[in-house]
Amino acid sequence: MKQTFDPRQNYARTQKTVGYVPRKQATQADYDRIGFMSGLEVHQQLRTREKLFCHCPAGFYQKAMEHDAELIRHMRPTLSELGEYDGTALMEFKTRKQIVYRINNKTACTYDVDDTPPFPLNREALGIALEISLLSKLKIVGEVHISRKQYLDGSIPTGFQRTAIVGVEGEIQLKNKKVRLIQLSVEEDSCREVSDIGHVRIYRTDRLGMPLIETVTYPDFKNPDEVKEGADYIRFLNRSTGKVMTGVGSTRADVNVSCKGGTRVEIKGVSHTGWMPELTHNEAFRQWALLKIRDLLKEKLNDASGWKISHKEITAKEVGFSVLPMPIEELEKFKMYIVNLPQFQGILSHFMQPGKVFGDELSEKVKVVACIDFPNMVHSEMLEDTVGKKAWKNVQTQLDSKEDDAQLIFWGPAEDIPTALDTIQERCLMAFSGVPNETRKSFKNGTTIFERVLPGADRMYPDTDSAPIPLEDEVLKEMAEHLPVVVFDRILQLKRWNVPEDTFTYILKNNMVPLIEQIHEELKIPARFTAVLLAHTLKHIQGKYQKLPEFTFKKVYELLAFLVTRHIDLAISKRMLYHLYQHPKMDFESILVTIGFKQIPMEDILLKMPFLIKKYQQTSTSTNEGAGVRWVMGNLSTLALGNVSLGELSKRILF
Repeated sequence: MKQTFDPRQNYARTQKTVGYVPRKQATQADYDRIGFMSGLEVHQQLRTREKLFCHCPAGFYQKAMEHDAELIRHMRPTLSELGEYDGTALMEFKTRKQIVYRINNKTACTYDVDDTPPFPLNREALGIALEISLLSKLKIVGEVHISRKQYLDGSIPTGFQRTAIVGVEGEIQLKNKKVRLIQLSVEEDSCREVSDIGHVRIYRTDRLGMPLIETVTYPDFKNPDEVKEGADYIRFLNRSTGKVMTGVGSTRADVNVSCKGGTRVEIKGVSHTGWMPELTHNEAFRQWALLKIRDLLKEKLNDASGWKISHKEITAKEVGFSVLPMPIEELEKFKMYIVNLPQFQGILSHFMQPGKVFGDELSEKVKVVACIDFPNMVHSEMLEDTVGKKAWKNVQTQLDSKEDDAQLIFWGPAEDIPTALDTIQERCLMAFSGVPNETRKSFKNGTTIFERVLPGADRMYPDTDSAPIPLEDEVLKEMAEHLPVVVFDRILQLKRWNVPEDTFTYILKNNMVPLIEQIHEELKIPARFTAVLLAHTLKHIQGKYQKLPEFTFKKVYELLAFLVTRHIDLAISKRMLYHLYQHPKMDFESILVTIGFKQIPMEDILLKMPFLIKKYQQTSTSTNEGAGVRWVMGNLSTLALGNVSLGELSKRILF
């Protein structure tokens, strides 16, 4: 007699079959086994006065309801130069989205909403892109040709993004390897998404048109940690120019991942490099799981050409849910369908990502393509069954299901049902082929969900509104002579200074090496001291208090210069920095008064030492030799801080 199918057991068994291991336990052998491969597309906003193709100010953002008008549009695909449609455009058209743009007159103009042709490309932005291209050892193009890249998700009102390749075939030097670069482009940024509910997607146009660069690598990363290292390096390289934007959203990366036998899948808009290792790890194993599903389906059904779902309309009362997925009054507003998936038993509960199964792939794609928000379905292999065996038996009977079939129940507005059925059929058929090309949205926990079909080359075509821009060799030669120090050389410099490695990310991210170098050369302060002050003390302060616009890193130089001039010991800078960060307009003398500092000669401090030593000897019962020194230092530290080196003072304490 056949055993009752257990989705939880199937999830655990297939997770083992896939060979999934948590990232922290994974070794290079695990990644070699599945053929892990990854590349990056790093987008970086440039710090310019104006946007890329108009004269609107760049870098100014509007608040939630701070708009002067709303513009509504519906996107439709157009044929490429070769007479073909892009797959992404067709998918977006199927969603029947109504795109709403919230426009503020201070941050957008008629060009942004596609009512005016583009102005000439921003030369300030082009100059920054060329500088970063030279730093990346890219070969600079002879002429800059502007192209159109089709986007039908509504993020750009024109339906396309203007972009131009500036450099090709470069490289960056990581810790243990070189990573090849395909190209660097300068392009306009997209709108900021406000919400995406049902068939309505709302954007703000303030970010639209801001200049950014896109650095594209070859798929040279062979494990998740290399992906993060590469993304950090490109970010540090861009910031070393001092000409790019910083802060949340200013740097975003699309991470391309594949495995052996899989295909390129793009994880879109990852804004934190710290997320990348977990995301790429899970995506590679997700693809490996899809290949296992493909093999299972081919064992069951060698020819999928005639495979087809069957379905039937039903009501929630007819199903008889043991636990309703949503309040009955909400559920009754929708049409509800039961669907049979022939030969799919064991597939819906097949492991995909930690805590996620193949059934989630169906639900997520229905949400995106048919615009039916979560929750939108349940299936017969839920890890937590809310339907009940009796209800599923009823569903199977109505669908005339076979023993090896799987079933699902979904609901949504009547007008979205046909699209949902097509989507379910389409995604199941894709499972017979393996890994579909797609773009996925990332989450902090390291998992992803379907976002759209991966765009192809068909979406690129020349921009007939913009003339080519020739690049003069003399200009490039002069630019090459004034480039900042390469990031890899900065890392070597930090190591020569004996700076702790746990400070490197903060220092390079904030482009602080030139400041440390200036303090070292002009004030004769050890680079290690300044690096720790910045990356440990200042970083800790920034985590506790809100930054005021008057505080800049230059304030740290001024603080240390003041202490050197006044011959005050540098150790007090840590206490002063707390007050300086919160009150950047406060003068240093006032800060010293606030913390109670008084300049006392070394001799006066030493005169207090014999009394403290004698008192400790009379009162202490400790046999620890160092305890006495620590006790005396504790009593002297307030007086000594800023007046004498605490390390030097401790050597004077003799019992």
